[in-house]
Amino acid sequence: MQKLSNQILDIRELEKLSTNLCNDISVGNIYLFQGGLGTGKTTFVRLLINNLFVFNNLPKPSSITSPTFPILITYELNSSQIYHYDLYRVKNLKELEELDFFENLNNNITFIEWPEMLINLPLNKKHYLINLEMISETKRKINISFNQ
Repeated sequence: MQKLSNQILDIRELEKLSTNLCNDISVGNIYLFQGGLGTGKTTFVRLLINNLFVFNNLPKPSSITSPTFPILITYELNSSQIYHYDLYRVKNLKELEELDFFENLNNNITFIEWPEMLINLPLNKKHYLINLEMISETKRKINISFNQ
């Protein structure tokens, strides 16, 4: 996955970026989406999930919504799953342990919105931090960094 620094993109450019990024997404990788309310975290995850389904010759899911209330939504992708978390309402690591969060990181593709409580943890996995910042109604500043 490529690293980006302070790239300002509109929705079409974000869609193109998501298509390019899907080439490097693999089972076991973790993608942390950081940014304020309305910055496009769920939109970016939706684009990535749709593109992963297209790349795997599968029909796109009929609906990809934010898992704010259920905390986790899963999608079947051939021999693996996509785990889409939203940790906005999660208050502590004990709540994550009750969801088998750390065990679920092993054999899945994991997208996590609102990952602030995880940023400084040793995840022991390759993970990417994707930070989105609102520039205007139609443009977002994106930074992508890789951590191992």
